Order: sequence, then structure tokens, then C-alpha cells
Amino acid sequence: MPEYTVLTVVAVVAVVAVELLWLRTGIFATAQYWLSMLIVFAFQVLVDGWLTKLSDPIVIYNPDQMLGIRVPWDIPIEDYGFGFAMVTLTLLVWRKLLDRGAARRTAHHEEL
Repeated sequence: MPEYTVLTVVAVVAVVAVELLWLRTGIFATAQYWLSMLIVFAFQVLVDGWLTKLSDPIVIYNPDQMLGIRVPWDIPIEDYGFGFAMVTLTLLVWRKLLDRGAARRTAHHEEL
């Protein structure tokens, strides 16, 4: 299997596992998360489509290291997996840190 594809699958599975087995923020059950992802992917399509267009590419991929599926325009399908993993991991860590800060503030107020 192509390296870029394998790394994409590993990244997606790892981030989902981090959420479901460790952080457990519940983010996947919120409409806010999925709306955020829709917005992110809309902009990813615009930017990534421009960067990877085969007619005049700025970013060039080794075709041997990916599946070769490009949707829409010329965006490698693997880019969506990496985009999902990067944005989701960032949101998970952010959510966990916010929750931890809120718990500390609540505990502090209860002590007073």
C-alpha cells in the first residue's frame, strides 16, 4: 500500500482512538464539531484545489505513494484524512484543556 495512504489511515485511526479511548471529550457527538469540519473542508477544497491542480501544481505528490484518487479537481483523497486528523486533534486538545481549566476554576470556587 502507498506510504502516504498508510500514514493517512494511521493518522485518522490514531486521532479517533485518542478521543474514544483517552480524552473522551464527546466532541464527535456535537453539531458544533461537524459544522466546524464542514467549514474547514470547504476552505480546504479551495486552497488544496489550487495547490494541487494538475494543470499547474504548486505541491507535487509522488504518485507511487498515494492511491491516485483526486476529488474534486485534483485534490488527493489522502489530504482529507490528514486534514481531519490535524484539525480534530487540535480541537480535542483545546477542548480537553478548556475542560480541565473549568474544572480547576470550579474546584477553586468550592474551596472558597
